[in-house]
Amino acid sequence: MYLIIGLGNPGAQYAQNRHNIGFMLIDALSREAGFGPERKKFQSLIHEGQLGDEKLLLMKPQTFMNLSGHAVGEAMGFYKLKPEQIIVFHDELDLAPGRFRAKTGGGHAGHNGLRSITAQMGPNFVRGRMGIGHPGDKSLVHHWVLSDFAKSDQDWLEAQISACVKALPILLKDGTEKYQTEVMRLAPAPKLDPLKSAPLT
Repeated sequence: MYLIIGLGNPGAQYAQNRHNIGFMLIDALSREAGFGPERKKFQSLIHEGQLGDEKLLLMKPQTFMNLSGHAVGEAMGFYKLKPEQIIVFHDELDLAPGRFRAKTGGGHAGHNGLRSITAQMGPNFVRGRMGIGHPGDKSLVHHWVLSDFAKSDQDWLEAQISACVKALPILLKDGTEKYQTEVMRLAPAPKLDPLKSAPLT
């Protein structure tokens, strides 16, 4: 069994924020995979279903971003899961819009959702890092992540979410490196003005 978490903030006013790209992915995955209806459990909105031979629990914590770990910890304890069975999709300031990286472990780089989850279980869970770019000034970060994606972002945003969903069986079977390669093959990052986006790392 795998627990797949998308990070974001609850409430309609946050639904299209850059910070909510993880929620967007969970919504797309539940639709595409034909999972069961959404319900409330573990301080989250969840979907349960099957992908191939694997049972999955999809979660959108409703605790607000900086307390996401409480919800994740509840589900992890209930199912007696190990950190390597936890997959977290989140926005990533340090990647240009449309870039994607997948890895196990690492720091939280100031991301409050990751900080909260790490405090509950340590760092050794899988991360799907979905690039949203950086506004260029640290003082603008809070406004940037809590602002909606622009209309010009929609093509790469939809392509990346679709690729992450479509390639997910590769992550479950073959790990992060092959998954990352397949996601970027399906949804190559757009060419952006380097003065208006994060470094292409």
